[in-house]
Amino acid sequence: MPILKIAFHPDPILRQVASPIDSADFNAPWLAKLAHNMVETMISRDGIGLAAPQVSQSIRLIIVSTKTGPLIMINPELTKKSLLKDTDEEGCLSIPNTFGQVKRHHSVQVKFTELDGKSKHISAKGLLARVIQHEIDHLDGILFIDKAKKITDNNYTM
Repeated sequence: MPILKIAFHPDPILRQVASPIDSADFNAPWLAKLAHNMVETMISRDGIGLAAPQVSQSIRLIIVSTKTGPLIMINPELTKKSLLKDTDEEGCLSIPNTFGQVKRHHSVQVKFTELDGKSKHISAKGLLARVIQHEIDHLDGILFIDKAKKITDNNYTM
């Protein structure tokens, strides 16, 4: 599987709101190929999440790493967010060597569609919840640097 080219900030595609994927495309070979290439790209870059806009595809598709392997989420939507929030360090494959402290919901519920067209609803907490929120932000044209406090870039604090 080919490794895809990452779009780097300030590429305008990273600021676009991604389009929903039509249900007619859920079983399409092009979508499965893109998703699997995104998995390979994420793994090759030591990432724990990747959104389609990061590989120059403005569609609502994200990949998140889980303990049981990569999870492919089509048209993910947060349906519930905890009141409790945590602040932790985040980085992004599209903004290399930059990190920041980001406050996110400790736990979330998300509904999405799998590649086979089946609807799924999961609960996530901790790091998994953080990654899901980070990747969904990408689908809405939001980067972690928009929310981060104490941004560190190449060992210089901004």
